[in-house]
Amino acid sequence: MKIDFDKMNGLVPAIIQDAVTKNVLMLGYMNEEAYNKTIDTKKVTFWSRSRNCLWTKGETSGNFLNLVDIKIDCDNDTLLVSVHPDGPTCHKGTDTCWAEDNNYNPILFLSELQDFINKRHKDMPEGSYTTSLFKKGVNRMAQKVGEEALETVIEATAGTDGKMIYEASDMLYHLIVLLSSKGLRIEDVAMELLKRHNPDWDKARRIAKSKGEME
Repeated sequence: MKIDFDKMNGLVPAIIQDAVTKNVLMLGYMNEEAYNKTIDTKKVTFWSRSRNCLWTKGETSGNFLNLVDIKIDCDNDTLLVSVHPDGPTCHKGTDTCWAEDNNYNPILFLSELQDFINKRHKDMPEGSYTTSLFKKGVNRMAQKVGEEALETVIEATAGTDGKMIYEASDMLYHLIVLLSSKGLRIEDVAMELLKRHNPDWDKARRIAKSKGEME
């Protein structure tokens, strides 16, 4: 990775992002020495412009930024630093320097689950329930989605919220397995819903349907 430290008098912006939540935590600046120390220690280190010295985040507070990965932008002059933070990032005690909560959005886990299931589909490890579903074929996988959907409906109408969530989770898991078997992803479903959220979607659908009927 070739970083252009010369463009801004030896400094490059370093955008700090939580590796899990994907939230932006802060912005700092690194010179080559700070970058190298970050790589060596796995603790994010900046160049303090106000104190004119190296500064390892957390050396006083204990709220270190533990390095996961560093990416560079297309111009080689801005870093995206992925971290696991120890405690709040801002010196004012907030999770981020914009006073936002660094909460994990559980919806992001669906992409992780999709990746996991895709890997199961590729590797087909013995003893895995997911592997057994793939081996049984599309018809059985589709049947399982239907079974779990029915159980979700039963819990919604005659059960508890907790049991409904449990069955809905089973349904969604089996749906992702089915999608994976067809070379599709849960994001394809999300994209379809996104298109339908457009106010013009239903209008366009009706126009297309009416043209089909006339033909």
